[in-house]
Amino acid sequence: MGAITKSALVPFHFWLPGAMAAPTPVSAYLHAAAMVKAGIYLVARLAPGFADTPYWLPVVLGLGLATMLVGGYRALRQTDIKLILAYGTVSQLGFLTMVVGLGKPDAALAGLGLLLAHGLFKATLFLVVGIIDHQAGTRDIRKLSGVYRSSRALAIVAAIGAASMAGIPPLAGFVAKESVFEAFVHYGTGSGAGPWGLLILVGLVLGSILTFAYSARFMWGAFAVKPGVESTPFKPIKPAFLAAPAVLSLLTIVYGLWPAPVDGWVQPYAALFVPDGEDPAAAAGHLALWHGVTPALGLTALTFALGLAMFFGRNAVSRLQGLVPGWIDGDRTYQLAIGALDDAAVWITGRTQRGSLYFYLSVILTVAFVLPLTALVLANKALPEDLYFVDPNSPLQIVAGAGIVIGALAAVRANKRFLAVLMVSVTGYGIALMFALQGAPDLALTQMLVETIILVAFVLAMRSLPAELRDRTGGKYRVVRVIIGAAFGITMVFVAIFALGARVAAPVSLEFPKLAYEGGGGLNIVNVTLVDIRAWDTFGEISVLALAATGVASLIFVRSRGEGIRASSTVAEGSVGRRSPGGSRGNTRDDATLAMSRRFAASSRDAWIVAGRTLAPERRSIIFEVVTRLIFHSIIVFSIYLLLAGHNFPGGGFAGGLTAGLALTVRYLAGGRFELREASPVSAGTLLGIGLATAAASGLVPLLLGGQVFQSAIIEFWLPVFGDVKFVTSTIFDIGVYTVVVGLALDVLRSLGAEIDEHFEEQSEEPAGDQEPGGVPAETTAKGKA
Repeated sequence: MGAITKSALVPFHFWLPGAMAAPTPVSAYLHAAAMVKAGIYLVARLAPGFADTPYWLPVVLGLGLATMLVGGYRALRQTDIKLILAYGTVSQLGFLTMVVGLGKPDAALAGLGLLLAHGLFKATLFLVVGIIDHQAGTRDIRKLSGVYRSSRALAIVAAIGAASMAGIPPLAGFVAKESVFEAFVHYGTGSGAGPWGLLILVGLVLGSILTFAYSARFMWGAFAVKPGVESTPFKPIKPAFLAAPAVLSLLTIVYGLWPAPVDGWVQPYAALFVPDGEDPAAAAGHLALWHGVTPALGLTALTFALGLAMFFGRNAVSRLQGLVPGWIDGDRTYQLAIGALDDAAVWITGRTQRGSLYFYLSVILTVAFVLPLTALVLANKALPEDLYFVDPNSPLQIVAGAGIVIGALAAVRANKRFLAVLMVSVTGYGIALMFALQGAPDLALTQMLVETIILVAFVLAMRSLPAELRDRTGGKYRVVRVIIGAAFGITMVFVAIFALGARVAAPVSLEFPKLAYEGGGGLNIVNVTLVDIRAWDTFGEISVLALAATGVASLIFVRSRGEGIRASSTVAEGSVGRRSPGGSRGNTRDDATLAMSRRFAASSRDAWIVAGRTLAPERRSIIFEVVTRLIFHSIIVFSIYLLLAGHNFPGGGFAGGLTAGLALTVRYLAGGRFELREASPVSAGTLLGIGLATAAASGLVPLLLGGQVFQSAIIEFWLPVFGDVKFVTSTIFDIGVYTVVVGLALDVLRSLGAEIDEHFEEQSEEPAGDQEPGGVPAETTAKGKA
């Protein structure tokens, strides 16, 4: 489909003539000589591997021949010389598809030879059309007359291009087309092709006759003197204007007289089709101006004779074409099909996009279990023989499984948002316990940390929503919901069972321990896989994290479509800016509050946990503040330990970053948004950018040093006190992951925590000028945290 649509094969041939509104140099490059052949390139590139498959030749030869004939037929109906060439290009693209897709050595040689010849003569002709249009002001053959008399040089250049397109010697088109005829004579008369091979050869000759006829029509229409038509005014052509097509026509002549260089260029491709043990040159032949008196030369002579007959009998041909019904039109058929598709889309959209979340989820989940269930039923496979429901070596799985089920049921039955989210987190912690019981501490640690940070994000965000969950389990479709939910869950269980039991070969993961230690220099298979073996995947994932964080912050900080984002707020509040009421008043107020708070801190240079001056008394917890003072630095040190030790022990950049994010969360909960700002003077956006840049640099530096992207190096050295040290450069990539995750956590806290705090404060702040005792603005003591 890619080749058919890109290279304008039937039934998608109509787009190319419709794209001819571009200037002719653009049309020559995009729609004739070069870019439109991307589909031809694809066919040629895949032919060595697919030519022997059952459906390749019927598709390639059938569509190619149909396109060649349709394009040639349509070219003879055009009165615009540019459209004559456009439909001629369609015809030639079908021709090229047949040749490069045949899958034979001689056809491969001829196909690439024709590819280059077509580029030369079609670029020449399109540029000639541009010159005529520019100098005469028209491209209509019914108005052009006597242009040859006005510019003989232009006519000669055009004649060389048109003669090459028609396959007249001694030009490039003749050399290539002779080789094509030779290849298809061998194919059509061989024993393997049967009657279809001869039919393809006949169709190829008919297409070549049409090519000769529309080439002659182009020259006659553009340059000839037509009886009853006044001579076309034609401005003189500057030599520089004619230089480009003249050079191309000269190359066409050189190629025709001396095809040996082109033959040398394309022989390696033709050798791909030669069976082992055979001589490639003997199997593929050579591009040559003269092959002797051969059947191919006879077909060329027949093409010339019948092509001339069609040209001189053009009036009769035109009358015959006029008898064809107007509804036989590819463009019209396509437009009707698109219109029907649009109507169907409107009908379906009107019945499915109903604004009902229940309906959307029902459709999604129903499809998600009906399709796999149908596949399982049709497969009719027995359950795996070694199936067990509880690992006999780990009976605690029953407890974990029961906790997961209870958490899920409680989440469904909960009538408050906080309780529902808490019960969902219970299921997540139960899965983490499952991982731990199965001997996967890295997965268990990561799952636990992710579940915790998600729980915090949910709780912070839900402060803006009503506490109650109304109509959670009611409604007339309650039974349907239960059926869909149960069916989806049960289906996924059996999908997992059958998927795990469907393996027929040894899993690739069996080699991961060896790859991790010998290639990645680490004992922690999970971490080495993330930062080395599958570093590309991880880089994509942290890029998505950065994008998601930026999107969340944008939704929170920008309060209206027409509102700008202030640069000053970017540094102060997160990866994107925020609006403060009254211009910069919000930042000024925050700075004043922090300045006042520092006076009551133990040290004005290192002020932290000063909630007494930034939180309302009812929102403070002295015990929590004291505990935070005791554990914050320990958690940060532990996160760095997880980062550095993760190559050989449970941990890594992702787990370490989540742990550091939890440390910031604890500090925010203890001291509020002002404390969060003090804890992280660097913005979340800066951390995300530094992390991505570090990870990208760890991939690019090996490339600059002669290695591969993200290639790791193991460096062993000795340090005093530490002794022998083995450093793996993928640790730098892990540092980038760590920084991105910390930036993500900070962005979540500033977006869903600090910014929502400020929203609450603005909603409840008293009129400007009211102050609390001590000079602190009244709004700083308003309700701001949940």
